[in-house]
This record gives sequence, structure tokens and C-alpha cells, in this order.
Amino acid sequence: MLFVLNQINTVANTFLAEMRDVNVQQDKQRFRQNQEKLGSILSYEISKTLKYTASEIQTPLGTCTLNLADEQPVIGTILRAGLPFHQGFINFFDQSDSAFITACRKVKRSGAFTIRIDHISTPNLDGRILILCDTMLATGQSVVDVCKELIATYKIADLHIAAIIASTEGIQHVKANLPKAKIWVCAVDEEMTSKSYIVPGLGDAGDLAFGEKV
Repeated sequence: MLFVLNQINTVANTFLAEMRDVNVQQDKQRFRQNQEKLGSILSYEISKTLKYTASEIQTPLGTCTLNLADEQPVIGTILRAGLPFHQGFINFFDQSDSAFITACRKVKRSGAFTIRIDHISTPNLDGRILILCDTMLATGQSVVDVCKELIATYKIADLHIAAIIASTEGIQHVKANLPKAKIWVCAVDEEMTSKSYIVPGLGDAGDLAFGEKV
């Protein structure tokens, strides 16, 4: 299942446009805030797929019945670019547990690369819903490798993968390797550079949010 937010006309397109705009994106705080906003919007969309139970609520003047979610998903992110995006999810799922993964590319002389997962900090995921959010889904290799590592350890009940911008290749890679995962993105771009940057994309999300790394 694939959900693409900018296929419908919403105010979310304004936040996405500002993140892409080479002039506006130089404002780091605004860039991070737009990631948060889009994370909250995707959270709302994902929340429609959860299971709900009718609950009676006592008000000062009587009672009413509301359908409340049976559980809150675990919100995971790959450090560092995904931190503001993750914040948007926990702003919405405000009682959720969180998982944090450190993963980086290990580039070979040929130019090819593998993903090195250095650290995973997570609650028990057995029988739970996991939303793994990362700002950019380029090749999809990082997300797939992280999810496979988690799936090898835990019996995850339902897996959602969320990104702001994805490449067509990255989506295909996720679908091929994680066929049961539900994919939620704000936009899909067709191309990637030889260094696996999405085109037109928005550049390096981590650097734009937190400054250039050395």
C-alpha cells in the first residue's frame, strides 16, 4: 500500500514547497518546523488505519461516546535527519514510545555502499505497530536494512514507513523487500544522482536541519 500526500490538494503542499525552495530552506528553524508539520499530517492519515473502540466520556454536563484508538504506535526514526520529522509524529501520537536507530553509509572504492547499523534503542516491539520515519527515502536501503534488523528480533504486528520525499527506486526497493509494509510519503520524485540524492528533491535534509557535517 502506498499513500502519496501531494496527490491531493492540501495546505501540506505549502510546507513541502518551502522545504524544497532553495531560498526558504536556508532558514533552519523553518525547515525543521515544516518537517514537524508534515510528520503530524502523515500521522493523522496513518491514524485512520488504526483499530478503535467506543469509549464513554464524562463531561461536566453529561456523557458522550467517542471512538478511541486501541493502542499508540511506536515511532522510530533513523538519526539524524529524521529527528524533526519524528517530532511531528510524537506531537500527534503523544503517548507513543519511541525507537532510535543510528545507521550510516559505508562507501566502497567502487562507489557502491553498504549500510552500517551502529546502534538501536527501542522498546519491545512484539505485537506492536511500528512507524519508521525518515525524511528522505532515496535508495530505500537504509530503511530496509533497519526494518529487517528489527523484524529479525521482534514480531512486529504492523509496519508503516513514512518519508517526506521518496524516489521511485526507493519505493520499489521497499515494496520488493518489505511487501507487508505500508508506505506513506508526501511526494515521489523519479530521479536520483550517482550519489543517490533525490532529484529534484531538496538537498541534504540533515545538513539543512542541523548544519553541514564534517
